[in-house]
Amino acid sequence: MRAFLKQVVTQTILRNAKANQFAAKSFSDYQLAKAYRILLIVINRAWKDLFLITIGIFSAAFGFKGFLLTNHFIDGGATGISLLISATTKVPLPLLIILVNIPFVFMGYKVVSTKFAIKTAVAITGLSLILATVTFPNVTDDKLLVAVFGGLFLGAGIGFAVRGGAVIDGTEVLAIYLSRRLGTTIGDIIVIINVIIFSAAAYFLSVEIALYSMITYLSASKTLDFIVEGIDEYIGVTIIASNTEEIRQMIIEKMGRGVTIYSGKKGYGKQGETKDTDILYTVVTRLELNRLNVEIEKIEPGAFIVMNSLKDTKGGMIKKRPLH
Repeated sequence: MRAFLKQVVTQTILRNAKANQFAAKSFSDYQLAKAYRILLIVINRAWKDLFLITIGIFSAAFGFKGFLLTNHFIDGGATGISLLISATTKVPLPLLIILVNIPFVFMGYKVVSTKFAIKTAVAITGLSLILATVTFPNVTDDKLLVAVFGGLFLGAGIGFAVRGGAVIDGTEVLAIYLSRRLGTTIGDIIVIINVIIFSAAAYFLSVEIALYSMITYLSASKTLDFIVEGIDEYIGVTIIASNTEEIRQMIIEKMGRGVTIYSGKKGYGKQGETKDTDILYTVVTRLELNRLNVEIEKIEPGAFIVMNSLKDTKGGMIKKRPLH
C-alpha cells in the first residue's frame, strides 16, 4: 500500500512538473518523502473528519427521534427552526433540515470556505437521510428528561460535526455573516435569533413547551462546548519576575510543562526607567493553575502573572500527562 501511494505521489508530482514546464527537474528523495507524508496527513485527516461527522449525524438523529420529535420540543438555531416548522405545519423534518440549511450552506461558502460548505452539505444531507430511513425508539415521555437528554444528544451531534469541520446547524454561520455586516458580536446575534425562535414557540406551541425547549437549548449548548473544547480549559500564563531561571526550571521539572522565553523590557519608577528582563510564557490546564501559582509564590511572591483563557492547544507538551 505504501509503495503504491509513493508511486501515485511521484507520478502526480512529475505530471504537475511537466504541465509547468519543469519536466527536466529532478526530485530528491526528500521532496518525494515530504509529498508522500503530506498525502498521508490529508488522507488520515479526511477519514477522521468523516468518522466524526458520521458520529455527529447519528447522535443528532437519536436526539431528534428518540426524544424531541414525539414531545414537540425544539432547540435553538436552524434545528429549532426546522423543528418548529415541522410541529406547526406537519412538513417532514428530514425535508425541512435540508431546506432550512440551504441558505447557511451558501453562506458558509461565501464566509468560510468551499471545503467547509461541501462538508456541511454532506453532513446535513446525511442527517436528513438518517432521519428519514432509520427508526429510533422513543426513550421516555418525561418532559424534563426529554429536554435534558434530547439536548445532550443533539449538542453532541453538532459538536462532533464541528470537530469534523462541518456543521449541521448553520446558525453560527449566519451569526458570523451578520456580525461582519452589522458590527456586533457573534454571541449577540445568536442570542437574538434564539429569542425570536423561542418566542415563536411560545406563541405557536405553548409557553410550557417553549420553557422546556430552553432547557433543551442550554443542554445542547453546554454539550456542544464540552465536545468542541474538551474537558480541560487551557490557560496561557505570562510571568514577569526576577528569578526567571528558577521559575523556568520549576515549570519544566515539577509541572512537566514547556516554557517559551521572550526577551523584553519592564518599566518601573516615576521616570519610567526600563530594564531588560526575560518573560516566561507557559500553558497549563485550569486544574493545574492553582499548583502553578503556589510554586511561583514559593520562589517569588511578588512575581507579576497574567492569565488568559485559551480555546484549545495543539502540539508541545500540553497534551501530555503532567509530572507528579
